[in-house]
Amino acid sequence: MKKISVAPENPQYRIVEIFESLQGEGWNTGMPAVFVRLGKCNLACGWCDTDYLKFGMMSLSDILGRLKTYTARNVIITGGEPTIQPKLEVLLDELKRAGRYLAIETNALKEIPPQIDYIAASPKRLYREAYAKRCISYADEVRIVADDDSIPEFCAEIEGRIRAERYYLSPCEQNGQMNLLPTLRLLGELNERPGKPHWQLSIQT
Repeated sequence: MKKISVAPENPQYRIVEIFESLQGEGWNTGMPAVFVRLGKCNLACGWCDTDYLKFGMMSLSDILGRLKTYTARNVIITGGEPTIQPKLEVLLDELKRAGRYLAIETNALKEIPPQIDYIAASPKRLYREAYAKRCISYADEVRIVADDDSIPEFCAEIEGRIRAERYYLSPCEQNGQMNLLPTLRLLGELNERPGKPHWQLSIQT
């Protein structure tokens, strides 16, 4: 593959995988996109479905070259946790120059780079104390995984901290079982509150 010229630097990134697919959850379900999955995370959720510690280093020019082989113009930056990636804004600048629409999937604890067009925030109940201290204040959508019966309380806390266009509750797979029915019950509990944001179901597909 021909190297793409990148100036003034050609930094390396922790890449778990890069692939083209359809967005499988949230508001943009079905949207064709290239997923750039970055390694490492600042949290450690036991039910996480990504082995974010298994990654290889890949240069900016090689990443851009890989993306040119795909047809989707939308790019989803995910992880792990992408906001802890060194030199992330250099990568995002190059993607914007290439005319890409940029979405990010983040745990919402760190500031979002200004190049991002769509923010999908996924706060984690296990770290509710961290969110009480600091988190982003706006997202296009919030997705929370229903990993415990106390989720409605955490959702209410996040409503007060992260203003979003849309809020989603997602079932959690634990010990090989998906807690879909309990999640639906929790969703109903959230939506029984008068005057509060309406929550929707989001299932990873």
